Amino acid sequence: MFEATKVGRSVSKEDYKEQQEELRTQLLAVQRDLKESNVPVIVLVSGVEAAGKGEVVNRLNEWLDARGVQTFAFWDESDEERERPRYWRFWRSMPARGEISILFGGWYQTPIEHRFRGHCTDAELDGELNRIVDFERMLIQDGALIVKFWFHMSEADQKARLKELSRDDKSRWKMLPEKSKFSEHYAAFEQVAERVILHTDCGVSPWYLIEAGDRRYRDLTVGKTLLHAIRSRLAEASPEDQGGALTSPELPSSTSAQITLLDQLDLSRSLTRDDYRSEIKRLQTEINELAWTAYNKKRSAVLVFEGMDAGGKGGAIRRITHTVDARLYRAIPVAAPTDEEKAHHYLWRFWRHIPRAGRITIYDRSWYGRVLVERVEGFAADAEWRRAYSEINRFEEQLVDSGVILIKFWIHISQDEQLARFKDREDVPYKRYKITADDWRNREKWPHYKEAVNEMVVRTSTKHATWTLIEGNDKPYARVKVLRTICDTLAEALKGDPVPTAGYVPCGEKRIEEAKPAKTGNGGG
Repeated sequence: MFEATKVGRSVSKEDYKEQQEELRTQLLAVQRDLKESNVPVIVLVSGVEAAGKGEVVNRLNEWLDARGVQTFAFWDESDEERERPRYWRFWRSMPARGEISILFGGWYQTPIEHRFRGHCTDAELDGELNRIVDFERMLIQDGALIVKFWFHMSEADQKARLKELSRDDKSRWKMLPEKSKFSEHYAAFEQVAERVILHTDCGVSPWYLIEAGDRRYRDLTVGKTLLHAIRSRLAEASPEDQGGALTSPELPSSTSAQITLLDQLDLSRSLTRDDYRSEIKRLQTEINELAWTAYNKKRSAVLVFEGMDAGGKGGAIRRITHTVDARLYRAIPVAAPTDEEKAHHYLWRFWRHIPRAGRITIYDRSWYGRVLVERVEGFAADAEWRRAYSEINRFEEQLVDSGVILIKFWIHISQDEQLARFKDREDVPYKRYKITADDWRNREKWPHYKEAVNEMVVRTSTKHATWTLIEGNDKPYARVKVLRTICDTLAEALKGDPVPTAGYVPCGEKRIEEAKPAKTGNGGG
């Protein structure tokens, strides 16, 4: 498939100079139009070594207004990155709507290098590529434009370019020892690259193969391609305006959502005051010890609290934070998104707070707002909240696959109990801040929320991330059940050896060691 990148195309100095001025003018104009749109642009730059990827990116930053462009290189992982799920570093680089991010290698760099070095099989690589396809589709469905460039050249041209770079003192920093190995095994690397491109060359996010032998031809081709891609995207309607053309098919109404799981909860369950005091003290001591064990074993935890208004989420969270060392956790209250958060994919603000290894993040409300309040109140289009179930499941799967201990609670109360708590909040001065007009208005939509909660639990209670439903009418009972669930889950997850936090292979999550380049092909060995 790379034959088209080895035909020897070139552009003269005169033609380059003439075309460059016009191209730059057009790029600046389309960038101004982009700024007024809701389209974030993600430019992925990848390819063979010595193809001039850095030169191209520098040229784009020269032609474009740098105030709307950010460039990210994914070289050695930082301590913060190694102690979180792999995609955390990519979510941090996502552009706001109307802006451009240029990513060197992006989410393709590690899978390609690991397969080339023999750290995973073809089958494992394909599994990671499937995840990438889903990830890109999710971003595109949210309105993003992804432009993927692969820079290629012949083996002879690569050797000549590497020799040229080796004589240039200013370029020697590029010639890292591990990178030079790619030129020694050109054919093997090319075969891995072909597999990756064929697997991920989708209609909504195609690869653009760029012949990199001639620098002037390369730079002009990239600039023109990017210009055309942005213009075309801005001329189209958004995915939502197209009636969800890029989304999953419309789902039929589910009769099972009428017979809710919440109806089967025994809300009469309670604890005596003496039992509560003894149990809560024991569990708080245990959870503090388990938090330190998790820290020492480098296991992070994410606790998700959802529930009806006045359900008792805050009280349950306080029973955790009052006993766990404050250096080990962060509590994140989730309210309506800020302007910055609305300028990104809805999961962006939650990825930002994923804890590093050994720490705990407690979400007081979470990403489930997309399929609850945003669904019921109409803040998300049908196509948006319907596809969110699979997006959330994939997100949580990534957390768990990376070693995160994920615990999700829905704290439920009856309508009568909610009414009593609302009135109590109005009568007690120090509780009045908790009750708002929105709480009363949301109460009128109780049946709609109940249906949404049931579907949420049914569709997102998976093997790797189950929901724990808490009977919340009796606060002592609910708090003890929450803490007991946390203790039991942490104790079970922390059995055995610590989980290594560095050097993971994205396909198969295996610890990597130095290896020879892979023997590629159908055998996958």
